[in-house]
Amino acid sequence: QVQLVESGGGLVQAGGSLRLSCAASGIIFGIYTLRWYRQAPGKQRELVAGITSGGRTNYADSMKGRFTISRDNAKNTVYLQMNSLKPEDTAVYYCNAGGVSAYWGQGTQVTVSS
Repeated sequence: QVQLVESGGGLVQAGGSLRLSCAASGIIFGIYTLRWYRQAPGKQRELVAGITSGGRTNYADSMKGRFTISRDNAKNTVYLQMNSLKPEDTAVYYCNAGGVSAYWGQGTQVTVSS
């Protein structure tokens, strides 16, 4: 059974930082491209960042320079370091393995107060 479990969300003031984690089980973690998405209230889910099995990363334009995605294949975990957070970053953050039709976590809430 495949499980992706996010953690690390919470309430933070604007300008602060959070580090999200997503621990995977039931998959051969190292072969998957991993992505973080987010969904704000009333908005569509959007891609935040991705990292390939080889470590190549990509980011949505609004996150470049503020967010960093990384992975630890030994721990079956992908991370999202979020710095300089803004109120508009408030959303539920989801990790994904293998594309939108594959595996999703349950999400973790990030709330940034102004």
